[in-house]
Amino acid sequence: MIGYRRELAGQRPRLVQLGVGSVLGGLTGSILLLVLPGGVFAKVVPVLIVVALVLVVAGPRLSAAVSRRRGSSAPAVSPWLLVCVFLTGVYGGYFGAAQGIILFALLSIFLADTAQRLNGAKNVLAMTVNAVASVVFVLAADVDWKVVGIIATGSVIGGQVGASVGRRLSAPVLRAVVVVVGLVAVVKLVA
Repeated sequence: MIGYRRELAGQRPRLVQLGVGSVLGGLTGSILLLVLPGGVFAKVVPVLIVVALVLVVAGPRLSAAVSRRRGSSAPAVSPWLLVCVFLTGVYGGYFGAAQGIILFALLSIFLADTAQRLNGAKNVLAMTVNAVASVVFVLAADVDWKVVGIIATGSVIGGQVGASVGRRLSAPVLRAVVVVVGLVAVVKLVA
Protein backbone atom coordinates (compact mmCIF):
# COMPACT_ATOMS: atom_id res chain seq x y z
CA MET A 1 0.00 0.00 0.00
CA ILE A 2 2.79 2.40 0.91
CA GLY A 3 4.53 1.66 -2.38
CA TYR A 4 1.40 2.75 -4.27
CA ARG A 5 0.66 5.91 -2.26
CA ARG A 6 0.99 8.16 -5.34
CA GLU A 7 -1.52 6.06 -7.26
CA LEU A 8 -3.91 6.13 -4.30
CA ALA A 9 -4.19 9.93 -4.38
CA GLY A 10 -7.80 10.99 -4.92
CA GLN A 11 -9.25 7.50 -4.38
CA ARG A 12 -10.35 7.97 -0.78
CA PRO A 13 -14.12 8.33 -1.44
CA ARG A 14 -14.42 5.11 -3.42
CA LEU A 15 -12.04 3.23 -1.12
CA VAL A 16 -14.16 4.20 1.88
CA GLN A 17 -17.27 2.87 0.11
CA LEU A 18 -15.59 -0.32 -1.05
CA GLY A 19 -13.83 -0.66 2.31
CA VAL A 20 -17.20 -1.25 3.97
CA GLY A 21 -17.69 -4.29 1.73
CA SER A 22 -14.16 -5.48 2.50
CA VAL A 23 -14.62 -5.12 6.27
CA LEU A 24 -17.95 -6.95 6.28
CA GLY A 25 -16.67 -9.61 3.87
CA GLY A 26 -13.45 -10.18 5.84
CA LEU A 27 -15.42 -10.49 9.08
CA THR A 28 -17.86 -12.96 7.51
CA GLY A 29 -15.14 -15.05 5.87
CA SER A 30 -12.97 -15.29 8.97
CA ILE A 31 -15.93 -16.35 11.11
CA LEU A 32 -16.87 -18.97 8.50
CA LEU A 33 -13.31 -20.33 8.64
CA LEU A 34 -13.65 -20.79 12.39
CA VAL A 35 -17.06 -22.51 12.28
CA LEU A 36 -17.09 -24.57 9.04
CA PRO A 37 -15.28 -27.87 8.43
CA GLY A 38 -11.72 -27.45 7.12
CA GLY A 39 -12.08 -28.44 3.47
CA VAL A 40 -15.23 -26.59 2.48
CA PHE A 41 -13.68 -24.04 0.11
CA ALA A 42 -10.58 -26.06 -0.86
CA LYS A 43 -12.33 -27.67 -3.82
CA VAL A 44 -13.66 -24.45 -5.34
CA VAL A 45 -10.58 -22.27 -4.82
CA PRO A 46 -8.82 -23.34 -8.07
CA VAL A 47 -12.04 -22.69 -10.00
CA LEU A 48 -12.37 -19.22 -8.45
CA ILE A 49 -8.77 -18.40 -9.37
CA VAL A 50 -9.30 -19.53 -12.98
CA VAL A 51 -12.46 -17.40 -13.20
CA ALA A 52 -10.48 -14.45 -11.81
CA LEU A 53 -7.75 -14.97 -14.41
CA VAL A 54 -10.32 -15.02 -17.20
CA LEU A 55 -11.71 -11.77 -15.79
CA VAL A 56 -8.22 -10.21 -15.72
CA VAL A 57 -7.61 -11.15 -19.36
CA ALA A 58 -11.09 -10.07 -20.47
CA GLY A 59 -11.08 -7.05 -18.13
CA PRO A 60 -10.41 -4.29 -20.69
CA ARG A 61 -13.21 -5.50 -22.99
CA LEU A 62 -15.62 -6.08 -20.12
CA SER A 63 -14.75 -2.66 -18.69
CA ALA A 64 -15.50 -1.00 -22.04
CA ALA A 65 -18.83 -2.83 -22.28
CA VAL A 66 -19.76 -1.85 -18.70
CA SER A 67 -18.77 1.78 -19.41
CA ARG A 68 -20.96 1.90 -22.52
CA ARG A 69 -23.94 0.48 -20.60
CA ARG A 70 -23.64 2.70 -17.55
CA GLY A 71 -22.98 5.96 -19.40
CA SER A 72 -21.54 9.02 -17.72
CA SER A 73 -24.31 9.44 -15.12
CA ALA A 74 -23.55 6.21 -13.24
CA PRO A 75 -22.09 6.37 -9.72
CA ALA A 76 -18.34 5.77 -9.38
CA VAL A 77 -19.01 2.70 -7.21
CA SER A 78 -21.88 0.60 -8.48
CA PRO A 79 -23.92 -1.60 -6.14
CA TRP A 80 -22.72 -4.59 -8.21
CA LEU A 81 -19.11 -3.75 -7.49
CA LEU A 82 -19.86 -3.31 -3.79
CA VAL A 83 -21.50 -6.76 -3.66
CA CYS A 84 -18.58 -8.29 -5.57
CA VAL A 85 -16.06 -6.68 -3.20
CA PHE A 86 -18.03 -8.02 -0.22
CA LEU A 87 -18.04 -11.55 -1.70
CA THR A 88 -14.33 -11.28 -2.45
CA GLY A 89 -13.85 -10.19 1.16
CA VAL A 90 -15.71 -13.30 2.36
CA TYR A 91 -13.40 -15.40 0.20
CA GLY A 92 -10.33 -13.46 1.37
CA GLY A 93 -11.25 -13.71 5.04
CA TYR A 94 -11.78 -17.44 4.66
CA PHE A 95 -8.93 -18.44 2.35
CA GLY A 96 -7.03 -15.42 1.01
CA ALA A 97 -5.09 -16.97 -1.88
CA ALA A 98 -5.60 -15.00 -5.11
CA GLN A 99 -7.90 -12.49 -3.40
CA GLY A 100 -5.85 -9.73 -5.02
CA ILE A 101 -6.28 -11.23 -8.49
CA ILE A 102 -10.04 -11.34 -8.05
CA LEU A 103 -10.14 -7.76 -6.73
CA PHE A 104 -7.94 -6.45 -9.54
CA ALA A 105 -10.17 -8.11 -12.12
CA LEU A 106 -13.35 -6.71 -10.59
CA LEU A 107 -11.97 -3.19 -10.19
CA SER A 108 -10.70 -3.16 -13.77
CA ILE A 109 -14.14 -4.17 -15.03
CA PHE A 110 -16.26 -1.80 -12.96
CA LEU A 111 -14.01 1.26 -12.61
CA ALA A 112 -12.61 3.43 -15.37
CA ASP A 113 -9.06 4.07 -14.18
CA THR A 114 -5.46 3.08 -14.90
CA ALA A 115 -4.19 -0.39 -14.05
CA GLN A 116 -1.67 1.11 -11.62
CA ARG A 117 -4.32 3.06 -9.67
CA LEU A 118 -6.58 0.02 -9.59
CA ASN A 119 -3.68 -2.10 -8.35
CA GLY A 120 -3.14 0.39 -5.52
CA ALA A 121 -6.85 0.28 -4.65
CA LYS A 122 -6.74 -3.52 -4.74
CA ASN A 123 -3.89 -3.46 -2.22
CA VAL A 124 -5.90 -1.29 0.19
CA LEU A 125 -8.99 -3.51 -0.05
CA ALA A 126 -7.02 -6.76 0.35
CA MET A 127 -5.16 -5.28 3.34
CA THR A 128 -8.49 -4.30 4.89
CA VAL A 129 -9.85 -7.84 4.56
CA ASN A 130 -6.62 -9.33 5.92
CA ALA A 131 -6.52 -6.90 8.87
CA VAL A 132 -10.11 -7.68 9.86
CA ALA A 133 -9.53 -11.44 9.54
CA SER A 134 -6.30 -11.15 11.54
CA VAL A 135 -8.09 -9.45 14.43
CA VAL A 136 -10.74 -12.19 14.45
CA PHE A 137 -8.09 -14.92 14.44
CA VAL A 138 -6.03 -13.25 17.19
CA LEU A 139 -9.14 -13.02 19.36
CA ALA A 140 -10.54 -16.49 18.62
CA ALA A 141 -7.65 -18.82 17.76
CA ASP A 142 -4.24 -19.94 18.98
CA VAL A 143 -1.69 -17.93 16.98
CA ASP A 144 1.91 -19.06 16.36
CA TRP A 145 3.63 -15.68 16.60
CA LYS A 146 6.95 -16.95 15.18
CA VAL A 147 5.17 -17.88 11.95
CA VAL A 148 3.33 -14.54 11.99
CA GLY A 149 6.67 -12.73 12.28
CA ILE A 150 8.15 -14.62 9.33
CA ILE A 151 5.09 -14.01 7.15
CA ALA A 152 4.90 -10.34 8.16
CA THR A 153 8.58 -9.78 7.33
CA GLY A 154 8.20 -11.49 3.94
CA SER A 155 5.03 -9.53 3.22
CA VAL A 156 6.62 -6.17 3.98
CA ILE A 157 9.70 -6.91 1.87
CA GLY A 158 7.64 -8.44 -0.94
CA GLY A 159 5.18 -5.57 -0.87
CA GLN A 160 7.90 -2.96 -1.23
CA VAL A 161 9.75 -4.84 -3.98
CA GLY A 162 6.49 -5.68 -5.76
CA ALA A 163 5.32 -2.08 -5.65
CA SER A 164 8.60 -0.69 -6.96
CA VAL A 165 8.59 -3.18 -9.84
CA GLY A 166 4.83 -3.18 -10.47
CA ARG A 167 4.57 0.59 -10.72
CA ARG A 168 6.95 0.53 -13.69
CA LEU A 169 4.98 -2.04 -15.67
CA SER A 170 2.61 -1.17 -18.49
CA ALA A 171 -1.01 -2.27 -18.09
CA PRO A 172 -0.65 -5.27 -20.47
CA VAL A 173 2.53 -6.45 -18.73
CA LEU A 174 0.95 -6.00 -15.28
CA ARG A 175 -2.04 -8.08 -16.43
CA ALA A 176 0.34 -10.74 -17.78
CA VAL A 177 2.20 -10.90 -14.46
CA VAL A 178 -1.10 -11.24 -12.60
CA VAL A 179 -2.15 -14.09 -14.92
CA VAL A 180 1.18 -15.93 -14.54
CA VAL A 181 1.08 -15.64 -10.75
CA GLY A 182 -2.52 -16.86 -10.78
CA LEU A 183 -1.69 -19.84 -12.97
CA VAL A 184 1.17 -20.80 -10.67
CA ALA A 185 -1.24 -20.61 -7.71
CA VAL A 186 -3.78 -22.85 -9.50
CA VAL A 187 -1.11 -25.44 -10.36
CA LYS A 188 0.20 -25.39 -6.80
CA LEU A 189 -3.28 -25.79 -5.30
CA VAL A 190 -4.29 -28.58 -7.66
CA ALA A 191 -0.98 -30.49 -7.42
